[in-house]
Amino acid sequence: MTREWVDSPHEEISAARTLVNSRRRRFVLVLCGLIGAFLAWEALTRFVAYTSDAYVRSDLISVAPQVTGPIVAIHVQDNQSVRRGDLLASIDPTPFQLDVTARKAEIAEAEAQARADRDASAAAKDEAASAAAALELAQVNQRRFATLSNEGDIARQALDNANETLRSAQARFDTAQATISKAQQTLEMHEAAIARAQAQLATARWRLDRTEIHAPADGAINNLTLRVGDAARAEAPLIGIVDASAWRIIANYKEDYLPRLKVGATAWVWLDSHPWRFYRAHIAGIGRAISRNPDAPELLPYVAPTTDWIRLQRRFPVTLLLDDPPPDLTLYMGADARALIFP
Repeated sequence: MTREWVDSPHEEISAARTLVNSRRRRFVLVLCGLIGAFLAWEALTRFVAYTSDAYVRSDLISVAPQVTGPIVAIHVQDNQSVRRGDLLASIDPTPFQLDVTARKAEIAEAEAQARADRDASAAAKDEAASAAAALELAQVNQRRFATLSNEGDIARQALDNANETLRSAQARFDTAQATISKAQQTLEMHEAAIARAQAQLATARWRLDRTEIHAPADGAINNLTLRVGDAARAEAPLIGIVDASAWRIIANYKEDYLPRLKVGATAWVWLDSHPWRFYRAHIAGIGRAISRNPDAPELLPYVAPTTDWIRLQRRFPVTLLLDDPPPDLTLYMGADARALIFP
């Protein structure tokens, strides 16, 4: 009984020391593991640039009519694929057709007036030619009678009559010249009216052609809400088309990766819409500017930080283009993706 009482404190002290040493070893091991993991991660990121902050993007084309009027027909459905030039919707063409008819009538009227002006101008030129011949004859007679009067061969009255005839011929000639000038001015005015009416007709035809809204590019109709009877307004978007030729991956990389990324470098993309497969891509561009304000204009992209309570590195958009994607690969604008680059 006495020995057990003596050894008991030593055993307790030894057990306590063993426990403390065990805890220290575990702490050291955990610390070394964390440091090793950190160093391994730093080493890995020197050779691998990975981000899960990526998404699929294309261009959304906002198709807007160029004339105003009610929609009378819709020729596509939501999510339908379309080709460049396909008819999407029709605006009521009636008022535009009436405008074309009115412009044609204006041209016909102006051309008829111009023909009358040409006839009047031709008649004035004929009259001027006749007046010029009469003036020339009157001038010859006046000179002859003046000579005879000076020689005393004819009476003074004959010379006076010749002078009066000359004045009348000159007045007739001047009037004919003025008539020609006026007729020419009138003709030019009506020819200008024809040109103006033709320009207005071309504009009216252009507006009539714009009552049919066509697809400006290959793509897919997105979120179609247009209905027959809706009012189409010029320059107000009606239909959205996801451009089929502008697909790309926007991968937001931390700024310390950027110096090692080069345009043209190979990248690998994982699409969440098509998991368990990597697609080969290349770097098409590296963003040179971002906005730090979410309310900034859209000319600068805003990349939101993933955490707000600690200071994080800013991320810059890197544009990736898929290399020879499979023909049956369907991309979805806004879908998540992941990117892997070996700098």
